[in-house]
Amino acid sequence: MIDLHTHSLFSDGELLPSELIRRIEAMNYEYLAITDHADDSNLDWIIPRVVKVTERVNRYASVQTIPGIELTHIPPPLIPELVGEAHKLGAKLVLVHGETIVEPVAEGTNLAAIQAKVDILAHPGLISEEEARLAAANGVCLEISARKGHSLGNGRVARMAQKTGAKLVLNTDAHAPGDLIGSRFARQVALGAGLNDADFEEMLSNSRSLARTALGL
Repeated sequence: MIDLHTHSLFSDGELLPSELIRRIEAMNYEYLAITDHADDSNLDWIIPRVVKVTERVNRYASVQTIPGIELTHIPPPLIPELVGEAHKLGAKLVLVHGETIVEPVAEGTNLAAIQAKVDILAHPGLISEEEARLAAANGVCLEISARKGHSLGNGRVARMAQKTGAKLVLNTDAHAPGDLIGSRFARQVALGAGLNDADFEEMLSNSRSLARTALGL
């Protein structure tokens, strides 16, 4: 398994990064990304700390962890600037908190994130066909989410990706130990979104490719 969207206590998660890494390692994951929520107020505080802990723990852990960030509730015109700042600060994966149907995310967030060529557009809700086509062209992965609430848009996201050729990844958006899942449940999430076993394997391949690129492998 691979999970490229998780949260530690550096934002609204419950675990220290090291404990999150250890729990994932015990579940025999290949790769993990820690992607805490950030905006202008904490971007420069979170990323260096996640970079530091991942670099050190990666020397000893079997799972390899990627320092990332999830830009959250950012006014769409500011997204490109903060994506650039996140990379400069050391984030190896940049996600944007997409237009999930269960939160008042600003309209235009999906489009701005795709235009900024983020790595993953998280739980993009009622993403349009035009946005999905642009995601495919820009190499932006769309997320199938295992998280309650956000997962309500999975069927739409899956259909738009299949129609346009946009790449999909499956993540937990974990905030607590109980949010972490094994491969059996992850496969069920994929099937519940209307995908099949081959689609699930392709999502794993997409995640593996993103992780390896981020780590320079």
